[in-house]
Order: sequence, then C-alpha cells, then structure tokens
Amino acid sequence: MDRTGYTRIKLLLLRLLVPTALTLAASPVFASEDIADQYPQSLLYSKPVEIVPGVWSAIGATAPPGYENSGHNNNLTFIVTGEGVVVVNGSAAYLLAKALHEEIKTITDQPIKLVINENGQGHAMLGNAYWTEQGVPVLAHVDAAEEFEDRGAQILTRMQSYNKEKSEKTVLQGPTETFEEEKHVEMGRFKIEIKNLGPAHSPGDIAVWLPEQKLVIAGDMAFHERMLPIFDDTDTAAWLESWENFEALGALYVIPGHGHPTNMDQVRRYTKDYLIYLRGKIQDHLDDGGGLDKAYYVDQTPYAHLDTYEQLATRNAGRVFEQMEFE
Repeated sequence: MDRTGYTRIKLLLLRLLVPTALTLAASPVFASEDIADQYPQSLLYSKPVEIVPGVWSAIGATAPPGYENSGHNNNLTFIVTGEGVVVVNGSAAYLLAKALHEEIKTITDQPIKLVINENGQGHAMLGNAYWTEQGVPVLAHVDAAEEFEDRGAQILTRMQSYNKEKSEKTVLQGPTETFEEEKHVEMGRFKIEIKNLGPAHSPGDIAVWLPEQKLVIAGDMAFHERMLPIFDDTDTAAWLESWENFEALGALYVIPGHGHPTNMDQVRRYTKDYLIYLRGKIQDHLDDGGGLDKAYYVDQTPYAHLDTYEQLATRNAGRVFEQMEFE
C-alpha cells in the first residue's frame, strides 16, 4: 500500500478512536508529515483549536522541524483560566512564540501568567526569551533546565540553520523557576498539577495534569501519529516504568507532545506498546548472538505507517541495542 493509502486509513482510525467531543474540537485537518504548513497566515503550523472548554492547542507538524513548519513540530497548548493564561511550551523560536501570543490575544484579553517548558529541548525552550520579555515567569523541571544550559548553544545553532530569518531575536533563555517532583498551580477555575512522572523521552520531561477535566498535556511522555524518537540518553526501560505513573492519572483526554489530541488507548499503542515491541525484537536479536550491524534492521513494519518512520526506525533500533547490550 502506498503512503496515500496509509494516510486515508489513519484518518479513518482516528475518527473511530478519538472521543467524539475531542474529534469535533480537533478535526479541521489531521496530522500528516506530507502537509508542509496548515496555517500559512502565521508562523504557527496550525491554528489553535479548543480541545475542552478553556484548553486550546496549536498542533505542530508531525514532520521533523524545518523552515516550512518554522520549527513548530510539537504542540503549543494554553489554558484560559479566567484569571490569566498558562502556556505549555515556550516554542522553538522568539517569533514563533510571538505568533502564538498573537493567536491567544484573538481568543482572550486575559494576560499570560505562566509559561511551562515540557522539557529541555529546543521546541520547548527556544522561545522563552519572548515570554520573559513580556514579564512572564517560565517554569521547568530542574533536569530540563540543566539540559538546556548544557546543550542550549548547540540547539540554538541547529534551529538557526534551518529557520534562517525566522530565527531572528531568538536568544538563549532558560526557565526562571524550577521544581523537582511536582508543582501545583490554582488559577481561575483550573487546578493545574505539573508532574515529573519519572524518566521518559528526555531529561526533565513533565506532564501537566488537569484533574477536574481529566485531561493531561503529556509532553513527550506520550506519542502517536508519528514515531517516537529514542535519544542517546533515553532510557527505554525506565520510560516503561514511568509509564505506569502516567496511566495511573486516569486521563480521559490526552494532548501528546506530538500529534493530535486523543485518548489513552491510542498513545499507549504507539508509545508503551512500541517500546515493548522494539525491546522484544532487540532481545531476540541479542539472544541469537546478533550484532549492532544487523540490529538496525529488526522488523518494525507494524509501525511503518507512522510519520517519521523512515527517519527514526533504524536509529531507534540501534540505540535500543546499545542500551540493552549492557542491561
């Protein structure tokens, strides 16, 4: 089956799997790495949509970050509380953060009260300088702050190389506040619990839990629609342990770090189940005495329909092999 056929099947499955209210909220265009930009009027990849009352998200591209999507390949979410706005993710550049703010102003005149970085990656933190320039505090986990401090210059250079003039005014700005385990914020009609649930995709990953709405802004704890990437410092065994803490939240709605809002079954299928599947394939390969050269090519075809499969599948397999070789 060609890629167009896979995309059609994916759209049908999403409409069947996603709760009706969520589907209606997020249905204008489903994710596809073949769509370069869904919202040409803005640097944002897509126009923000309301997921549940008061919670909005500008869904990012499922393709890797690039000039056409302005680096907006993750979800930029904000909560309109009634007493102010809480933004989740500083975004990948100063001008992208400004574009998000401009969209927020069309929805509410409430001021931005807090920005939360989901981790220490560029798409979470490189736009921080815009928000601090507005006098907004920026919160992140202490490990994410350290990661950005260590690797920020490299992250900025990479973004500048693909984003060209869209990177203007972007400077390194880490969080202004950090926490270790969790932090609770009550604002307006929302109780917001910001949690580090354990090691996951990258250092300092957090989830933003709205218990009264049964909605979790999962960050990079959870993926679907695109293949998750495994970094050199991603501990896949620990991620599976942390997943149990994530499931224990009992979320009805999930806004993942990448991909459209969905439910727990969907992100479990493409995060936990994928990690278990890949680790199982690598374990079989190790048991057979296989080396790294063949580990890259273990069968991952059940996930070949996911966006970024071609960029990530072999790389993921190699990194899991290197981890499991010494477990």
